[in-house]
Amino acid sequence: MDVDVVVIGAGPAGLAAALNLARQQRSVALLDSNRPRHAATLQSHGFVTRDGVSPLELRTLGRDEVLRYPTVAYERTLVRQVVAVDDGFAVQAEQAGSRAESETRAAAVLIATGLSETLPASHHVRPWYGTSLHSCMDCDGYDKRGQALALIGETDDLVDRAMVIRRHTDDLAVFTNGSDAVDAAGEERLAAHGVALVRTPIAAIEGDRDGMRAIVLEDGARSERTGGFVRPWWHPQLEFAEPLGLETDEDGLVLVDRAQRASVEGVYAAGDITPGFRQLAVAAGAGTIAASVINRDLIARDR
Repeated sequence: MDVDVVVIGAGPAGLAAALNLARQQRSVALLDSNRPRHAATLQSHGFVTRDGVSPLELRTLGRDEVLRYPTVAYERTLVRQVVAVDDGFAVQAEQAGSRAESETRAAAVLIATGLSETLPASHHVRPWYGTSLHSCMDCDGYDKRGQALALIGETDDLVDRAMVIRRHTDDLAVFTNGSDAVDAAGEERLAAHGVALVRTPIAAIEGDRDGMRAIVLEDGARSERTGGFVRPWWHPQLEFAEPLGLETDEDGLVLVDRAQRASVEGVYAAGDITPGFRQLAVAAGAGTIAASVINRDLIARDR
């Protein structure tokens, strides 16, 4: 056995897990592709003592803290496959930049890979994503308070999201980009709360160095908006785990119990790769729970 635990993903969940496992004197291999979903975001919010720090700085601080412990090894690598073996798991990976292959054996595996995402109206949204437009209402709504805001998306949860955003503004418009994401009942609910619904496809988003200024529609109409939110499609990054046969929900997210245990003994998951709220503090908390449970499960197994 090379290590006690392989942690796949060095975001808030993976870092919190690695830190707490190290403090239990567990040996940990922390594997990360360094491709975070929030790479375009300039500030993260809601994390106690680190409110407003950039996601990059938060990850760097966390990694530096974890690597102070001699039982933690960090590798920038792309995990290709995780397979069950007699005494645990074999994690096969490809080293970033070199294509050199490696294999790590571990008694337990924690999956904390997060998600990738696709943006609606991506060509227009992408230049403003992370500055004027954000995906996390709970994280960034406060900083947009009082502004003329947009919610751009093509999914069936737009109305519920609009209800959260409208706490921060009296001037909100939902843009479905030509999709039928909002039904008649949803349209009535939006109207009852003073939220405009715009179904026409987006032709452009205008702005300057200070931020976005307006959304231009294909029919030529122009809606003055200084910021807002996007509802991406999120995609689990789990191809490497297919040999394990983990149970997932309809969105492909790993199903776990209250202790972050997945459906295969010895496999755990935490953070955005599991169903629930997608916030830094929530992910870190789940990683902390997972670390405590993994340590106890390994102790029980060694009896």
